Amino acid sequence: MTILSDRPSHLTDHADPGETRAGLREWAGLALLALPTILLGLDLTLLHLALPALAADLKPTSTQALWIVDAYGFMIAGFLITMGTLGDRIGRRKLLMLGAAAFGVASVLSAYSTSATMLIVARAALGVAGATLMPPTLALISNMFLNPHQRALAIGVWATMFALGMAAGPIVGGILLERYWWGAAFLVALPIVGLLLIVAPLLLPEYRAPQSDRLDMASVALSLAGLLPIVYGIKQIAKDGIGLGAMLGLAVGLVATLLFIRRQRRLRSPLIDLDLFSDRAFRTALLILLIGLTAVGGTMLLVTQYLQLVVGLSPLSAGLRMGPSALAMLLAGITAPLIARRFGPGPVIAAALALSVVGYLLLAQLGHTPYGVGLVTAAFALVYLGLGTIAALGTDLVVSAAPAEKAGSASALSEVVQELGLAVGIATLGSLTTAVYRAEMAGQTEAAGEAGHRLSDSLAGAVSVAAELPAGMLEQAQAAFMTGFNAAAAVCAVAIAIMATLAAVALRKPGSGKAAKS
Repeated sequence: MTILSDRPSHLTDHADPGETRAGLREWAGLALLALPTILLGLDLTLLHLALPALAADLKPTSTQALWIVDAYGFMIAGFLITMGTLGDRIGRRKLLMLGAAAFGVASVLSAYSTSATMLIVARAALGVAGATLMPPTLALISNMFLNPHQRALAIGVWATMFALGMAAGPIVGGILLERYWWGAAFLVALPIVGLLLIVAPLLLPEYRAPQSDRLDMASVALSLAGLLPIVYGIKQIAKDGIGLGAMLGLAVGLVATLLFIRRQRRLRSPLIDLDLFSDRAFRTALLILLIGLTAVGGTMLLVTQYLQLVVGLSPLSAGLRMGPSALAMLLAGITAPLIARRFGPGPVIAAALALSVVGYLLLAQLGHTPYGVGLVTAAFALVYLGLGTIAALGTDLVVSAAPAEKAGSASALSEVVQELGLAVGIATLGSLTTAVYRAEMAGQTEAAGEAGHRLSDSLAGAVSVAAELPAGMLEQAQAAFMTGFNAAAAVCAVAIAIMATLAAVALRKPGSGKAAKS
């Protein structure tokens, strides 16, 4: 790929990545690129603490509440590949700035939504705008940092900032909700967007491919037609069991996915280069990122609900209780690339995920111990330790496994699986917990009278009509929620244990696949 305009003077077209080192401008540019990265992570979790206040105002159903949270992540995942390709055509810095402006507009629309349906649509628009931010950040880092060690460290910082934004979401949300209404959680994006639009032309170079094929809109449509019906099917099965609508959604999604794969094999410039999957390290890292982020995304939503709806903490107090755990993620994201230089990424990832398993097992005991809040802090520190490690090392493995001419496609895929993992985690683990809750509360509807529908729908619904419930019934609802929470945490522990084993076995000699050698 030819790189046009604003290229740092010390980077020549034939520079040796082993000798070329980034200068002050590149590191300053990395600091700027950290802003949209933090923002995207922040926006994924900032809304969790706002859900109770939002539910009281907009009165969404349990299904609408889930879509309010995960529509954002699903739309990001669906459009990442498309936006990564678009950035190559119009310029990565240009796409970043256009996306930032659109993100600001969508944030305002979300903040002032007047109904659950309007908020879902606004969140979906926010996700499309967010998809324009992520590919340029990682792609620009790959272009700005040609030295392998510097690139690994820069990607580690990038991944850590995204994860840090996720962890800071509950804290920032708690502080905002303590003084303002729930819509303030969206307006936090505006200062970041403004700073990015002003400073980006000064620090970030412009990179674009001078000659490329037109964007294949059929591939874009097929990618969305594959993703969204599958997600719908999963949500419906968890909500109502196996039914015609759910199975039809899964079938449509599977067929569209197969057609998408077939089309990518025939295109000269596909949205996804399927040859990348011939590399074992590439495949393994993507799978670990997907499952790891699935577990974290769903569990974080459940923990914020536990702290507010079961323990009874305010949004600010709940956010502050989760804050100290984020230090483990920050530590892992910075130190994991340094430790991996000596021991290799496989053993480091496996060890970190093994500690995360312990964290999920502790969460599976939540509700059976009087030390609930303290247990959450300790458990999430272990969970975040694994998250910081896989975010840093997993992303670097994905980017490094691909040859230079395929780095853009590899970067986009890394971002897709992380966003998809977070969204699928919220949908599947949230739906699993809701399904268990409803099964536990199935016989209580009539006893609750007119409040029975809200009681049987979700714990948030039960809390919203607590004054109308018979004595002791709210405690039954909280116990039913905890049964579902414990089941979800146990599922996460099993899944992450499998990923730890896979990392230890499959990543002993990363980069040995075909893609890395091509």
